[in-house]
Amino acid sequence: MTSTSSFSATSTALEVVTGVDLTGRAAIVTGAASGIGVETARALAATGAAVTLAVRDVAAGTVAAADIVASTGNDRVYVEALDLADLASVAAFAARWSGPLHLLVNNAGVMNTPQGKTAQGFELQFGINHLGHFALALGLHDALTADGAARIVSLSSSSHGSSPVVFDDLFFEHRPYDPRLAYGQSKTANALFAVEATRRWAADGITANAVMPGVSWTNLQRHAAPAELARMKQMAQDAGMQAKTPEQGAATSALLATSPELEGVGGRYFEDCHQAEVVPAIVAGIHGVLPYALDPESARRLWDISLTLLETAQ
Repeated sequence: MTSTSSFSATSTALEVVTGVDLTGRAAIVTGAASGIGVETARALAATGAAVTLAVRDVAAGTVAAADIVASTGNDRVYVEALDLADLASVAAFAARWSGPLHLLVNNAGVMNTPQGKTAQGFELQFGINHLGHFALALGLHDALTADGAARIVSLSSSSHGSSPVVFDDLFFEHRPYDPRLAYGQSKTANALFAVEATRRWAADGITANAVMPGVSWTNLQRHAAPAELARMKQMAQDAGMQAKTPEQGAATSALLATSPELEGVGGRYFEDCHQAEVVPAIVAGIHGVLPYALDPESARRLWDISLTLLETAQ
């Protein structure tokens, strides 16, 4: 698959997985207690897969899991605690996992947060959105390899256009903190992760792709100031974008996770159920992927630096 599929911006996750049978396979979706995450998990459960909701709020995850079981009839839906802001929690989650893993959907994230730090002292948005998921994928590498044809879905965003990865100042130690730039950098990192994970792990039967879920107003925007949220909504309206429901926002993730046409495909960036066009600027602030988010050298550099950061955090 390149730029064409039978699905579109208005397709839902359940429509995308129609006819897909993943009975006997296992999936993990982070941040699956609400929004796009829960709808991604619901679609995967509809395929017959055993789905684990990896969530910070176990009580909310338990409610979401019960709803997924009721709507799909699949009772193999589980809830596990995962706090991506604490590498000890990530390590504990990975250590508890047993058996092959077919799908890892790195869906969780925070957006435009006030300046803060993770348990290990990393800038909050980079620490949660990238480093937490990076550590999770490393910890689950053997389980993914055991599946033989595993996939990782890395949720990026058109907000990657706000900032490349600023290697000389990842944590805003030498420049004023800007929540938009911090978020944009973390989303660029999510796309670069997919590039390098595929390069390193394709021989292990693991591929990774990045996804822009689309404009969907969910709990993700809870940290945005009212003026900033109004600006974002106006920008989407000016671009002729119809806000997606969570079910539509989860569709591209579900496609990357399940489409037979994407077997063995990795290192790419998708939006609206299609591979995105590489553009010199994000069209209307929403469409396309910038070259720096797919740059192989930047992807390798980020991987190496991320490994070093994890090692120094121990």
